[in-house]
Amino acid sequence: MNKNDNKANIKRGKVDPKSIKEFKVHEPCELLTFLIQKYPSLSRNNVKSLLSNHQVAVDGAPISQFNFMLAKDDIVIVSKRRIAKKERRDLPIIYENDELIVINKPSGLLSVASDNEKGRTAYRLVTDYVQQKDRHNRIYVVHRLDEDTSGVLVFAKSVKLRDALQKEWQNLVKKRGYYAIVEGKMEKDSDTFIDYLKENSLNLMYVTKNIKEGKKCVTHYKVIKNTKDYSLLDINIESGRKNQIRVQLGHRNHHVIGDDKYGEPSNPLKRLGLHAYELSFVHPFTNKLLKFVAPMPSEFKGLMYLEKN
Repeated sequence: MNKNDNKANIKRGKVDPKSIKEFKVHEPCELLTFLIQKYPSLSRNNVKSLLSNHQVAVDGAPISQFNFMLAKDDIVIVSKRRIAKKERRDLPIIYENDELIVINKPSGLLSVASDNEKGRTAYRLVTDYVQQKDRHNRIYVVHRLDEDTSGVLVFAKSVKLRDALQKEWQNLVKKRGYYAIVEGKMEKDSDTFIDYLKENSLNLMYVTKNIKEGKKCVTHYKVIKNTKDYSLLDINIESGRKNQIRVQLGHRNHHVIGDDKYGEPSNPLKRLGLHAYELSFVHPFTNKLLKFVAPMPSEFKGLMYLEKN
C-alpha cells in the first residue's frame, strides 16, 4: 500500500490497527478517570489533551467530554491520530422513544467499529444524532447486522435495557424476517434448513456434520418470486448464528447474490442481496410485543420485476 492509499484510508475513517489501542470497560466510570487508570505515566493534563484533540472514541464514536459515563462492555479506542468528526447524513430512523432507537441500516455500513473501520459505522451515526440533543446522551448495542446486509437495527438508550435484551435475546425475539435474492430456482417453494455451523481459522462459517462441534441453526424460507436467473425468498430464522443465511443457502448452491465472502455469485445490484425486513421482540420490562419493519429495497423490486410503490 502506498502513502496515497494510507491517506485515503484515513479520510474514509479507516485506521491502521497499529496506531490505536483498545480497552474494554469492566465497570461503569467516567471516561477521564478510566483513561488516567490506563495511562498512569501521563499527567492529568496530557490525558485531557487526548480528549480535547479528539483522539478518543467509545465503540467507534468520538467523545471529547471528560465526564462522559462509560458502561460495562464499552470499548474505548485511543488513537495516535485525530479521529475526524464527520458530518452526519440523514438517518433512516424507523422508530424512536426514550428507550429505543431503530434505524433502517444501509448496505455497506458496519453496525459497530471493526479492526479496520473506526469511523463510518451505524453506531457512530446514531450516537452523533442523539448527542445533537444532549452531548451526554448514549446508545447501546443490542444486536448487529452484517456490513453488507441492510435493514432493521435496534439500539437501546440505557444499559439496563441493553443488558435485559441481550440476556434473554433468543427467548425475547419472536421474528427475524429477511428478504434474500439467491442464484437459481429453489427446489421447493418452501422448506426448512437445519444445519450445524462451525467457524474456521479464517473466521468463516461452514456447515459441519459434526453435531458436537457445530452450533445448530434453523432457517425457514418461502419463495416470493422466481425469474430466469434468481429467486426472491422470504426467510425467517430461529437461531441467530453468524452469517447463517448466507452459509446455509450457499451450501445448497443457491448463493445470495453479491456474496463474494462465501462464493462467487453474480452481483447485479452491486451489493449483497440480503435485507432484514422485520424484527419483532417482547419488551423485557413491559412484556409488550414490539414490531419494527423496513420495506423491501427498491433495487430488489427492480431486479425481480416487482411493482415499485
